Amino acid sequence: MPGAHAAHAAYLRCNGGMTTTATSAPPVTVGTGPLSFEDVVAVARHDARIELSAESLAEVRRTRKVIEALADDTVAHYGVSTGFGALATRHIPVELRAQLQRSLVRSHAAGSGAEIEREVVRALMLLRISTLATGRTGIREETLTTYVAVLNAGITPVVHEYGSLGCSGDLAPLSHCALALMGEGVVRDAAGERMQTADAFAAAGITPVELREKEGLALINGTDGMLGMLVLAITDLRMLLKVADITAAMSVEGQLGTDDVFAADLHALRPQPGQALSAANLRKLMQDSAIRDSHRDPEACTRVQDAYSLRCSPQVAGGVRDTVDHAARVAGFELASAVDNPVVTPDGRVESNGNFHGAPVAYVLDFLAIVAADLASISERRTDRFLDVSRNHGLHAFLADDPGVDSGHMIAQYTQAAIVSELKRLAAPASVDSIPSSAMQEDHVSMGWSAARKLRRSVDGLTRVLAVELLTAARALDLRAPLTPAPATAAVVSALRAAGAPEPGTDRFLAPEIETAVQLVASGAAVAAAESVTGPLN
Repeated sequence: MPGAHAAHAAYLRCNGGMTTTATSAPPVTVGTGPLSFEDVVAVARHDARIELSAESLAEVRRTRKVIEALADDTVAHYGVSTGFGALATRHIPVELRAQLQRSLVRSHAAGSGAEIEREVVRALMLLRISTLATGRTGIREETLTTYVAVLNAGITPVVHEYGSLGCSGDLAPLSHCALALMGEGVVRDAAGERMQTADAFAAAGITPVELREKEGLALINGTDGMLGMLVLAITDLRMLLKVADITAAMSVEGQLGTDDVFAADLHALRPQPGQALSAANLRKLMQDSAIRDSHRDPEACTRVQDAYSLRCSPQVAGGVRDTVDHAARVAGFELASAVDNPVVTPDGRVESNGNFHGAPVAYVLDFLAIVAADLASISERRTDRFLDVSRNHGLHAFLADDPGVDSGHMIAQYTQAAIVSELKRLAAPASVDSIPSSAMQEDHVSMGWSAARKLRRSVDGLTRVLAVELLTAARALDLRAPLTPAPATAAVVSALRAAGAPEPGTDRFLAPEIETAVQLVASGAAVAAAESVTGPLN
């Protein structure tokens, strides 16, 4: 079935615009402390294996004894001897508690819609394992080690687009993973083949888990889905911010703009940290540009100052940088968290809490969608200036070979504009749209999962908008010959040409060229080309 194979290939590589390459990444050790961003990316995207620390296993064994001591207590304990949510008032007899845990997972595995990307599910699984490994959940060692075995075998539960309100964490997505741990439901194996979990486990030599007291809750009560998507988005945005500076430099050059406004002393007058970093990048990227030098004489250059989309590039990209850094700080706190309800405290108490609420993560997910839209918006404005003969300083209309006969990049800018328009819609916050559930027990929810899902689409859209600017700016730089661009931007143009996007000429099928530029951006090759001249960019 060619269509099924194509869909599967898309599933494996879909990373919000970024390209995944399988690597022999070193193993990641999961202990009682936080994972790093690099750990999450290594496991989610590069199939790194994970190992549990001895300290973690010892703490898991210790706190499991606390849960087992409560099992026969006549006092009701939430998650151990009671129902859940609005049904928490019912005391569950000992003989029904295994069924209680199974029923919890089965009923909560109620997702619907499209299948979630492999990297998201792997990130979610890793982050749940990380919380379990703290010992704060009271899970059994054998349940934790089985979860690790599933992830290391490359088995990925099928998780769906809809189902999480981000209230008691990402209940439905995590429940689909917990269901697989029980040997039920549907998964994809390491080769990407969709199959029944029981068959995948048999092939991998994994024995399903029979859940005991508290374990159902421990497996499904966390912010792991939204947090995993946040970490991946921040990773991608940090790379795209370098691309945004590269394309801005190419556009300033190609439109005969000035780099004088990027001087360090000017940006020191407004000490926004991200702005200074972006301006420093632009200075490096435009260094030794013959195109820029051709109009450096103030007597020969009649322009007083460039348009905002050129002159204010560091201010916008810098603000995005600072917002991404704020989001990374929030993500760092969440990576250091043990999110479950109830939790086993270090001194052995079992306490209910509200730490599963996704509000802190949801807010920054929404904030990132806003800045992604604005970074794309200024990129589109720079592209549009290239195409307008009244503003492009001597280039053909639409950069066409023969305007009127040829349309050049006219419709490439349409594509950009359509994406930017969608990114503006995606910038509307999800986190303000609480909707009550569970018979009003869960009467205020975060919608963090929804915020994360739309952010992934925003990151993909930003990737494509920057790629069109890169493609258009490269064409303009070529058309400035015999003047030559800066060595750094010239290296990016050369990388684009080597990847298969041809030099300027008559109109041709443009979609493949756009996709070539998208892959150059998403793979990191555009940044690598520039940094081969400049050294590391900020």
